[in-house]
Amino acid sequence: MTGFILAATASFALLGAPAKAVEREPVPVVAVASHAQEFADRLILRGRTEANRKVEVKSEIAGLVASPPLRKGAQVRAGEILCNIEDGGRTAELAEAKARLSEAQQNFEASEQLSKKGFTTETRANAMIAELAQAHARVLRAELNIERLAIAAPFDGILESDTAELGSLLQSGSTCATLIALDPIKLIAYVPERSVDAIEVGARIQARLITGREIEGRISFVSRAADRETRTYLVEAEAPNPDLAIRDGMTAEIGVALKSRMAHLAPQNALTLNDDGALGVRLAVDGVARFAPVTILKDEPRGVWLDGLPETADILVAGQEFVIDGAPLDVEYAEPDRIQ
Repeated sequence: MTGFILAATASFALLGAPAKAVEREPVPVVAVASHAQEFADRLILRGRTEANRKVEVKSEIAGLVASPPLRKGAQVRAGEILCNIEDGGRTAELAEAKARLSEAQQNFEASEQLSKKGFTTETRANAMIAELAQAHARVLRAELNIERLAIAAPFDGILESDTAELGSLLQSGSTCATLIALDPIKLIAYVPERSVDAIEVGARIQARLITGREIEGRISFVSRAADRETRTYLVEAEAPNPDLAIRDGMTAEIGVALKSRMAHLAPQNALTLNDDGALGVRLAVDGVARFAPVTILKDEPRGVWLDGLPETADILVAGQEFVIDGAPLDVEYAEPDRIQ
């Protein structure tokens, strides 16, 4: 009986004793010590070139063209005459207007002398003043019409059409010539609404034309109103074109430099998912594994640019699939260049 009690007591003591905690062995992993770098992404747009200026130079008065035409493709300077219109009696109209002005001036002076002596009414004096003003206006109008006989280029450019033919009749509002300016050349494209806030006026652009030529410039305009049908925003850029070799309407692939930010460049195999399916990487923090969610900014041959990590991070690149948060790690560090 005594032996049975001793055996039972020993069994109870064994069952009631607290279990000793099992320590987890550190998991061997490979990590890279990553430091945040400046990351400048580019937004690629499809667009085309466009003349910086384009205008139909029109006549302001009616008359026959008195000058031989300039041929399309000719380069002209601002102020160069494109079309001369026949006088059509306008010089005579100016001479008549000047004669009437001289007569009105004499009548006004005579009326003024009589008014001082009290021999004319105030109404008559005012009428002379009005007549003199009208004579001045007729002279100015006649002079302006003579100036309008010569139709000049408003800016440096290239004729996109022949000027009006010699002997042809131009009405007020008829086209003398079409003129375009190609330096600087304009590039236009439309950007989706989700990306428009990333583009700033003054941002640098690099464009590749359909011919293979590459040019550089800067953003000059970002629309604040979307196209109602496509929900896209007009973006314009300007690039130097001193030799005028870039034509209006050429297809272009436009790369817009976006605002830079700090990010980490990590190998693609560092990416993993947590139990909730969130994309991220595992870090070695104080000797244990920690999951960190990330956002992929760009995927390129060297690796992936990641946002959401601290300035310095030890990113696991091998063995991260076999650890969970809080697992102790046996970390071996590798050079980033050898991993990527």
